[in-house]
Amino acid sequence: MTRRREKANQPVGTRRAAREFAFRALFQADRGDLPLNDVFIRAEGDMREGDDTFPQLAPDAVTFARELVDGLVTHRDTIDQTLRQTIRGWSFDQMAQTDLNVLRLATFEMMYTGTAHPPVIESAVRIARKFGGDDSGRFVNGVLAGLSRTLQTAPAVPQSDDGADE
Repeated sequence: MTRRREKANQPVGTRRAAREFAFRALFQADRGDLPLNDVFIRAEGDMREGDDTFPQLAPDAVTFARELVDGLVTHRDTIDQTLRQTIRGWSFDQMAQTDLNVLRLATFEMMYTGTAHPPVIESAVRIARKFGGDDSGRFVNGVLAGLSRTLQTAPAVPQSDDGADE
């Protein structure tokens, strides 16, 4: 086996790969009108069984992807409200589903984790360019840059005792 093939068969442990995995599960769930948790579990199983649709993720990357999905499920209403306030001139119905789902995941990470905004934005733009239309990367970058500025000047999002949105 060549080194390149051996490297391709090794699990990917990057946060970017985990973000893409979570995005793909979210996209499938929304397109199929299925529960996100169920789609994630199925996608994780497919990945573990060697389905080449999904790259093999290292355990820490799977854990991070799961955190993104769980966080999005928990805070989706607040995330969508934040995006509606941030995006000007577009409704969710007008936006490409790809762009919206990239924005949702990145917004969760920017609002509810301690991750610095620039790497989150960079990963979101790359995913948007890979899966979206010609202008998706530019659109996602503009929305998330504006959101980042807003979040840095706004007070932190209040958390309830149980970790769910109020």
